[in-house]
Amino acid sequence: MPSLFVVGTDTDAGKTVLVTALFAYCQKYVPNRSVALLKPIQSGSGDRELYQRLFKLSQTIDEINPLYFTAPLAPPIAAAQEQRHVEIERAWITYQSLTQRYDWVLVEGAGSLGSPMTGQTTGADIAADWRLRIIIVVPVKLGAIGQVVAAVALAERANLQILGIVRSCLVPCTDEEIENWASQDLIETLTGIQVLGTLPYLADSEDIAALAQAASNLDLELLMPGLI
Repeated sequence: MPSLFVVGTDTDAGKTVLVTALFAYCQKYVPNRSVALLKPIQSGSGDRELYQRLFKLSQTIDEINPLYFTAPLAPPIAAAQEQRHVEIERAWITYQSLTQRYDWVLVEGAGSLGSPMTGQTTGADIAADWRLRIIIVVPVKLGAIGQVVAAVALAERANLQILGIVRSCLVPCTDEEIENWASQDLIETLTGIQVLGTLPYLADSEDIAALAQAASNLDLELLMPGLI
């Protein structure tokens, strides 16, 4: 499938920065390839609004985000408050349509692989059912290594194809702090998964040029095989 599923080790891991950085890079350096953005499920305002604000997209709001709930809570809880159900099939149909019309689809998950999507399924279940290749984003902070080890274990239990791990600096980080808190060697040794680069701290995460530059420092051939 011409797609990539970006997941984090937790909420606020840096998923959105990676997704917007990759999209900004593609628009600037690979303009001959069409890329769609998909946030299958969103609770509360945030990513879909950011996508529309940053980029000129040829997608409708429902194609960007087919399932939206008002409360910033886990989807099954937010849906229950609105007396609705999380209709995963609706998101799947949107995803299938996008893969037929675009060269690539960048899919941003909600939270981590363990985050509940319905009362019975998690993000890992969605990735497995949709046969999505994944990238795991881990924020550079104390405890990052344990979080990414746990995320990889869950992905492997679900038989997901992990393309790599990306470290993300949500606050200014020195090289020493990056290696002390999210050591590449230790992550790769413990998980067996390659670290494909580090997103630097961006003072303005809506600066499209800075986002594209941040993506250029990553191993894009492994991140987006077949597109870059």
